[in-house]
Amino acid sequence: MGRDRQEHQGIFTAPMDHSYRANMGMDSGGGNGNGSRGPRRPGFSASYPVVDPEPLPAPREDAASRVFAFVEDLFFLSKIQDTGRKMNVKVEFVKNEKDLADRMKSNGEGNPSLIIFDLNNANAKPLTLIPKLKSKLKKGTSIIGFLSHVQGDLKQKAHEVGCDMVLPRSAFSQNLPQLLRRHGAIEAEPGAVE
Repeated sequence: MGRDRQEHQGIFTAPMDHSYRANMGMDSGGGNGNGSRGPRRPGFSASYPVVDPEPLPAPREDAASRVFAFVEDLFFLSKIQDTGRKMNVKVEFVKNEKDLADRMKSNGEGNPSLIIFDLNNANAKPLTLIPKLKSKLKKGTSIIGFLSHVQGDLKQKAHEVGCDMVLPRSAFSQNLPQLLRRHGAIEAEPGAVE
């Protein structure tokens, strides 16, 4: 009697068939391999793969750099180089303000579109150099810094001195293809149709 009454009210009380878990990839034999009990919850399993954007058209051999980086950490230096190569974006690495000024002078095609700072690069003195660059380059140049996710004070100081965007290292790595593509694109000639 009770079950009939519940079925008529739209409540189903029969035992649940857990075969749906196998179809969702959740059934892993009583655990998910990391010592926890039970299957993984949907949305908390493996993350979705990030799709890199389409590379830009190959630049001319004599094309000027639009992206400069104050990075000495070999891991990030090689990551930026590799990503730049894949995206067809020329990235130049600079050590100090004079080096950047010399490279910009030899560029001859205006200001850079993006300057990347490893905010832990003490040789570049990012907190003193960023305000100088912001006042000199104005709005046409974005300045992005990256740091360890636990450096909240440094992140705040970087924003205060004029850094447009400050990212944790992981977010910087993940968004690097999109950043290089956006800032590495050659601006359309005046009067050109897009």
